[in-house]
Order: sequence, then structure tokens, then C-alpha cells
Amino acid sequence: MRNRVINILAIILLAVLANGCRGPKMAVADAQMERGEYAAASATYRKLYNKLKKPSQRLQRGEVAFKMGLADEKIARYSRAAADFRNALRYGYPDTTAQLRLARNLHASGKYADAVAAYEQYLMLDQRNNEAREGLRGARLAQRLKAEPTRYKVRRDRLANSRRSDYAPVLAGSDKLYFTTTNEKATGTQHSEVNAQKRADIWVMTKDEQGRWQRPEPAGGELNTDADEGTPAFSRDGSRMYLTRARRPVSSDVNTEIWVSQRADAEWSEPHKLEILDDTLHNYAHPSVSPDGEWLYFVSDRPGSFGETDIWRINLNASDAHPENLGPVINTPGREMFPTVRTDSLIYFASDGHPGMGALDIFRARLTPDGAWDVQNMGSPVNSEGDDFSITFMPDREEGFFSSNRGDARGYDHIYSFELPDLQISISGYVTDTEEEPLAGASIRIVGRDGTNRRTVTRDDGSFSFPLERGVSYVMLAGAKGYMNARQEFTSDTTEADASYEVDFILASLTEPNVVENIFYDFDRATLRPESCGALDSLVTTLRENPDVSVEMSSHTDRVGTEEYNLRLSDRRAKAVVDYLIAAGIPAERLTWKGYGKSQPKRVTKRVARLYPQFPEGTLLDEEFVDTLSDEDREAADQINRRTEFRVTSTTLK
Repeated sequence: MRNRVINILAIILLAVLANGCRGPKMAVADAQMERGEYAAASATYRKLYNKLKKPSQRLQRGEVAFKMGLADEKIARYSRAAADFRNALRYGYPDTTAQLRLARNLHASGKYADAVAAYEQYLMLDQRNNEAREGLRGARLAQRLKAEPTRYKVRRDRLANSRRSDYAPVLAGSDKLYFTTTNEKATGTQHSEVNAQKRADIWVMTKDEQGRWQRPEPAGGELNTDADEGTPAFSRDGSRMYLTRARRPVSSDVNTEIWVSQRADAEWSEPHKLEILDDTLHNYAHPSVSPDGEWLYFVSDRPGSFGETDIWRINLNASDAHPENLGPVINTPGREMFPTVRTDSLIYFASDGHPGMGALDIFRARLTPDGAWDVQNMGSPVNSEGDDFSITFMPDREEGFFSSNRGDARGYDHIYSFELPDLQISISGYVTDTEEEPLAGASIRIVGRDGTNRRTVTRDDGSFSFPLERGVSYVMLAGAKGYMNARQEFTSDTTEADASYEVDFILASLTEPNVVENIFYDFDRATLRPESCGALDSLVTTLRENPDVSVEMSSHTDRVGTEEYNLRLSDRRAKAVVDYLIAAGIPAERLTWKGYGKSQPKRVTKRVARLYPQFPEGTLLDEEFVDTLSDEDREAADQINRRTEFRVTSTTLK
């Protein structure tokens, strides 16, 4: 009911406006809009708007602001259009779609928070409006996409761009880039009725023998005329060019058609109209040829379209071929344009109907195994708040060019290059012995479930590194002469981002005792405390990875207590460790134990000296030395002497 009342009031007020502000200037501007001369119409409306300053002319000023917004929107001046529609609302223009257009142009200007608020305000008037709901979803999505950019690197191309619009790049191989330009050297003297720029031509940029792009020049031959030519596409062998030509014949309302030119002797022939699209009532544009050369994809407003313009295709080899619409998953009530067919199951296109970051965004459509299209926004920085469209790829590489009018208040299009750098994923680490001394020349092998099988040796400092692939499970093996082997498993992250992993290996000696850190017993007893399980489980893993070695577990005490008491206590403690290992599945015949009490005091190693700098390396922490220390240092020395070790007693390793 509320909407009905609003619409009735709008009709009444529009009737008043129609009678109150018609005049020569308005008639001229309206006629320019009707003919599609949007740049000229915008200028005429602006002159009229600036003259309507009297309080009694508020409603007329609101109408002119609204129409001026329509014109500016048509030529991609989105910031200016947003200001126009805001003024229309300020001066009481009664058409409620002004609020929706304000939201849409705020969205296309990158003012996402303001766009969200404007969409929400419009939805209070028309809750079921699908365009507003999708716009609101897109503005919210845009905030997230901008905050979470992809890894693509984008920059404005230095050579291809002129001071006017340059757009619709297409690569012919890897050494020729064709594109559309309205630069001042374009053929003829006439300017486009739509945007007041020179009528477009097709130009080309080539690489020299060193692989460097050279300055662009006209495509040559009889290709370019006084009409608009642009958006080229090529047959599989490169001998045929499909292009869009806008002749604007007086006898027809059709603006754009697809034409064909043949290449002969390095020149392009005079184009002729594509006969299989023999339709004089509708527009056809933006051709793209499938890699197998069988299908021509294009854009049209022909009957059967879901929106303003849809993406269609037609079989180039069939004599009775009919255009096929790509369907409602790709096509929307908005505009779908500039298709790029990369493979038979991968298509890129521009759309303002799917939720996105602004006006036209570039989308990737992938054909799933069940025959459905999966459509994804390519995100920032490929997409922006402006029009982003017409992407082209280097052969077999994730790099190329696309068009955008981002950051250009005039709405001019420019060519941008892009590339997706290779992911830098690696793993590195160190191989040391149990005393934390680096082992140079240790062998490291990494085996991945993707078939990766690499080997390296550690550097002088014991370090190593390997490149990795994303989302792959790996097994790493480390070994060195005179040491037991070690093994680790891990899986690299699936996140599409650079990553570095660190894995260190500590190899146990085959010839020297190896201290097992973090083995704890109850006071004055041989009962293992729960916090010992981590160290014991690591020892279990080491023994499983080295099934050909047998070891002696030994326990050592400090100087406190009698020798007989310490021997009995340490023997029980060593046996407790062996019992744990047997319970964990290590065969008993591989294990022996012995308690040494205080008979084998620890000699300070480099590692111990680093931890306890008060004890010089090589110092024997026997009872005679410890008795000379302060109370604090005696406790530290006693703690070092209280230890559990293992040493290899036999091995069948060859």
C-alpha cells in the first residue's frame, strides 16, 4: 500500500514537472539521451541545472539532476552520477529509483559503507527488489574482497595506454597484443556520439627479438574505418579476426554488429559482416573464439536474453547453427559482457549483475563435472570499484592483460597487466646431534604424495631447505654417518599464500651416550612422573625408526647419598624406562639397562656450557669439584648429573 501511494504521488509530480520545466534546453538534452549521445546530454543537463536556482524551481532542478545522473552513469562517471542522484533526492525528485541508482553509483565509486546504507534505505521502500538485494550483497562482499586481496599483481601498462580510452586487449600468441583505442590518432575525424571521444580503432603492440614490448601502432590493412571498430578475437590459426563494428545505420536501431577480416600478406582485409548472425534487429558484440575454433561466443540483447545483455554462442562449423544462451547461472538481469573462452570448461566474463565490487567485475566460470557452471568473482586487485572487463591470458600462464576505468574521473578505460606469482612455499631447518652441534653433510630426503622425491645434504651449519607444493603430504628422512636416522611427516597448507615451514632433526649418536632430556621420577623413587611421557614417546619413535639397533638405558644420580644407595636407585630407574619402552612395543631383546649411581659424573659439553656458562666446557662435575661451588651452583651441577641416557650397544646396519 505504501509503495502504491508513493508511485501515485510520483506520477502526479512528474506530470507537474513535465509541464513546468520543458524548454529548448531540456528538449535538446532529452533528444541527445534518446540518440545515445550521453556525454553531450550530460553537458546540456548540467548547463540547465546550473540555471535553475530559484526556490520555485526546486522540483525542476531535481528532475534535471536525475536525468544528468542517468547520462553520467551511461559513460561510467560513477562518482559524478552518485552526486547527481543525491541532488535529485535532495530536491524532492519523486521517482524512488533515484535512491536505488544512488546506491548503485556509490557502489561503483568504491564507497561501500555508504552504498550499503543507501541499498538498505531503498529496501525499506521495496523489500522485494532483487536488484537492490543483490546490490546490497555485492557491496558487503566488496568490503570483504578489498580487505582480503588475492595474490594477483596488477599495474597500469605504460606503453599501451594513451590519453584517451584503451581497452579490450586480446593476445594473439605471446608476442602480439591487439586492443581497442580512441586515441587522437584513430582513423577519421568523427567523435563517438556516446562518449565524445574519437571513434575507436584496433591497434597492435608487438615484442621485439629480446622479448620487449614495442610502442603500439594501427593494426594495418583495411581494418579501421570512420566507424567504431574494436574488441577483436582470432581464429585458432590466427588468420581470421572477428571484431565489433558500430556503424549506426540511419535505417536501423542496431548499434553493434560482428564483422570478419582475413589476414593475407601480413595485412588485414576489409571486414565483412558475419553472415551466420544475420539479424538486423538486435545488437551483437564482443566476440571470443573457443580454443578448438568451433564456437564463437558473443554478447547480444536478442530475444531469449535474461538481462540487458547476455553471453551467447554459435557453432561456426554448422550450416544451420542457431545461437545458444549460456543460461541463467552465467547470465543475470544485468549486463554480461566481454567473454574470454580460455578452455572448453573455463570462461571469463564481465558482469554487473553478479555481486561484485562496483560496476562491471571480472568473473571466472568453471564447468563442474556434473555439467553446472561455478561462477566466482576474481576479487581484488583484478576487480575494483570501477568497470573491470575484457581479460586475456598469456598461453599456459596465469598472467596477461585486462581493462579498467578505476581511478579515472572521466570514465576513460585503460589497459592493466596482471600476473599471479608462483607460490613461494618452502621448508627449512637444521640437523644437529643431541648436544645441539650442527651436522654438516647429513643426508635429507623428502618424499611427497604428489610424486616428489628430492635429496640434499646439509650445509656447514647443518641447515637445509626444500621447495614445496601447496596441500601435499610429505615424509622427510634425515641421516648421517655415525648417527641414528630420524623421520618426520607433515602436510603443507592449502591456503593460497606464500608459506615457509621449519623442521629440525636431532640425530642420536651411534658411538656416544645420548642424554634423554625431561625424564622425571618421584623423589627418592623409581616411579616415572606423567610429564616424562613426551620424552619417552619420542624415544619410542626413534627406536622404531631404527629397528636394527639395540641400546642400553642408563640412569645417573648426583653426589648426595651413599654409593650403594645411588646404584640401587639408578638401576631401578633405568629399568623403569626399559619397562615403558617394552610396553610401547619395543622388543625386549633390543633393550638392556644399568644404573651407574654417581660413578660417572657428567663432563660439560658445548650445549651444557651454553646453558650453564658458569661451568667451562670440558669440566668434570665430580664430587671434588662440586664441593668447591656455591650452594646455587652446586644445585645446578647436581641437576646436570641427574640424567637418563642411552647408548647403542649393537647394530646390524651395513
